[in-house]
Amino acid sequence: MNHQSAQARWERHTQRPLLALAVAFTVAYAVPIVDHSAGHSLTYACTLVEWVVWAAFAVDYLMRLALAPRRREFVRTHWVDLCAVVLPLLQPLRLLRMVSTLLLVGRRARMASQIRLTTYVAGAVIGLLMFGSLAVLSVERDSPNGNIRTLGDAVWWSFTTMTTVGYGDHAPTTGLGRMIAVGLMLSGIALLGVVTANIAAWFIARFEKDDVEERRQTEAIAALAEEVRLLRAEVARLADEREQQRS
Repeated sequence: MNHQSAQARWERHTQRPLLALAVAFTVAYAVPIVDHSAGHSLTYACTLVEWVVWAAFAVDYLMRLALAPRRREFVRTHWVDLCAVVLPLLQPLRLLRMVSTLLLVGRRARMASQIRLTTYVAGAVIGLLMFGSLAVLSVERDSPNGNIRTLGDAVWWSFTTMTTVGYGDHAPTTGLGRMIAVGLMLSGIALLGVVTANIAAWFIARFEKDDVEERRQTEAIAALAEEVRLLRAEVARLADEREQQRS
């Protein structure tokens, strides 16, 4: 119990700082991509911030593992967190750091019971659109046959890809860009399914609530009608007794 409470306290106290670090990671990841003419010092500083943020999430995972009452079960149930921590070490690509940070932020956001599903989905959509646009722009801008050259083109492509519309006016030409496209399409389908299921569950709950209220009113009317019937029978019995007494 002490270990569990310590783990819960750690997660509660570190959630906001880690989300703030995720915002810092977003800025550091976006600046060299948006400002293609950024100098070496600025690019180095942004890379350093990205690694610091990843290191913070790695320390967070290790602390939660240390505070977990059953560590093997923690590793088994949090394997996505472990993969996200190990992934950037396999090969130091900025895209891998972006993917791992997205995974870790998403996992920590799910732990917050106060964050409702709608808020989480909206944040996931904005995050995927933003990071998808930046990621595809970084790999497609210098491609000889690429047609995604500006941030506006990348954002438009992300919208059409996540919604599975696919106008075809902009499309990735590199292998890595197509992998990003596949990820965005699958994420868009998954988020659409979550939103659809959430709306359907709301309507079902609403209909069930209306049915319960209707059944309650029907039962109340039936009970009232039964009481009226009994009162009429009692009144008729008393009237008969009075007639018998008079006679």
